[in-house]
Amino acid sequence: MINARAAHPQRGARAGERRYDPAGARPLRASTSQILKRFIPTPDAIRGSRFLRWLGPRLHEPELWRLRRHAVARGIAIGVFFGFLIPIAQIPVAALLAFLLRANLWVTAVATLVTNPFTFAPMYYAAYRLGAWLLGAPAVVGEAALDPAAADGFVAWLAFWWERLNGIGRPLVVGLSVLAVGAAVVGYFATLLVWRMAVVLKRRRVLRERAAR
Repeated sequence: MINARAAHPQRGARAGERRYDPAGARPLRASTSQILKRFIPTPDAIRGSRFLRWLGPRLHEPELWRLRRHAVARGIAIGVFFGFLIPIAQIPVAALLAFLLRANLWVTAVATLVTNPFTFAPMYYAAYRLGAWLLGAPAVVGEAALDPAAADGFVAWLAFWWERLNGIGRPLVVGLSVLAVGAAVVGYFATLLVWRMAVVLKRRRVLRERAAR
């Protein structure tokens, strides 16, 4: 009996190339999935979080994990709100509020990733510029009223940077608060709208299929 790969060496080589890369390179799909797994928490990871263990069995209630319209919309709003508002510990804080408001916990955790290593810098800069505009404060990012090298002594140097950070902090907090509230409201109602549109389109498709029979 003739081996099929021996009879068709080129076909076998091509098949081998699709399954195995001698250089160790992996398909793009596998790399993308690995990146997503690093950033997107799984339901098991949320249940096992040390920050949420005190909730005990209540964390396993099915109602907190079902994909229902208003629960998903609340999860989007809560996650986006805390994703904008606080730079660390977003998921535990958002999950706690999601538990209290009966929002979908997994959707809440994923929605906090609106801020991530790729969006953090531009979003925070935009928040600062928005806050500075709302407060009528002059932008100090990239500008300095005093050269830190010209500060006389360590205390003067600390005073310079404290004043600079204080000038950035207020506009940043105001901008982040406005963006967090705005994004939460938009996310909530946009989710309800998209969900409603999906339901309507599904019903229309079912009616067309029934009429075509």
